[in-house]
Amino acid sequence: MKIWGFEDEAEIRDVYPARDAERSEHTFNDNSRGDPRLRPLAYLRQLEMRQQQSTDLARAPIGVFDSGAGGLTILSSLRQRLPHEDYIYLGDTAHCPYGTRSEAEITELSLQACRFLIEQGVKLIVVACNTASQAALATLRATYPAIPFIGVVPAVKPASRMTKRGRIGIAATNRASKAAYLRQLIDDYASGLQVYAVGCPELVTLVEAGQLEGPEVEETLRHSFAPLITQDVDVIVLGCTHFPALRSAIERVVGPQVQVIDSGSAIGRRTHSVLDTEGLLYPDESHEGALQIWCSGDAQHFSEVASKVLGLPITACNAHI
Repeated sequence: MKIWGFEDEAEIRDVYPARDAERSEHTFNDNSRGDPRLRPLAYLRQLEMRQQQSTDLARAPIGVFDSGAGGLTILSSLRQRLPHEDYIYLGDTAHCPYGTRSEAEITELSLQACRFLIEQGVKLIVVACNTASQAALATLRATYPAIPFIGVVPAVKPASRMTKRGRIGIAATNRASKAAYLRQLIDDYASGLQVYAVGCPELVTLVEAGQLEGPEVEETLRHSFAPLITQDVDVIVLGCTHFPALRSAIERVVGPQVQVIDSGSAIGRRTHSVLDTEGLLYPDESHEGALQIWCSGDAQHFSEVASKVLGLPITACNAHI
């Protein structure tokens, strides 16, 4: 197996992949079997109250956060998979990008973002940022044990199944492309394959500026993806949630012979599974899911970018975190 892009061993640390959400330990255990006449009235009232609380919680929104606009691509996938749910999205644009920050800074910023979402009453949080998932997910779960968390992981496993040539490319941020968690994913799921990882931080800049199409965008993409194309890869993993916002332009640049994949649909399936397991799916399938968009920076600019990424008019509110 060859892993290209990890030459600087000083960049590699013993950090393991941020896995999908683990099942929460707080799921209510209904010990209600047996003859109802034998149960104490107080217990029946307690059971009824807990069932009502569960129904109320199921109507709570799903929280999603990212360092900026990238997580909107995950939000889009979630809304396709779970259209009846309400969503609250937070883009921490005042501190974007996370990829240039230390692990301690990323963790603290992620804690602040989750604190804001929890104050809004969310029932589950999707960490729609690869960098934050790698750096902060374990701390988030330990700090807020009552909240189910779902993190984002580069789609290395499905890429290993899709490749015909045994040659996979991974485009990520500089930090994520050299992270130990990505190397661990490659060891776990792509052993024996040729894997090439490159950092493309300039793509984050394009998305945050709302530049998703055009000759200048395609020229930047040709330069960014050249190291992967020259390695004759036939699958490219978009290892940053910003990058799927550029998917149409990316697919034109890399050509039809290369499959481009990301984690969006997998996160949608995983979120559905966790909500179903916890009994937290929205109970009314006729409900048209509501959407709130917040950002910590320039709300007007973020509204324009979010409207382009999501394909619908968005008015973002400013969050002071």
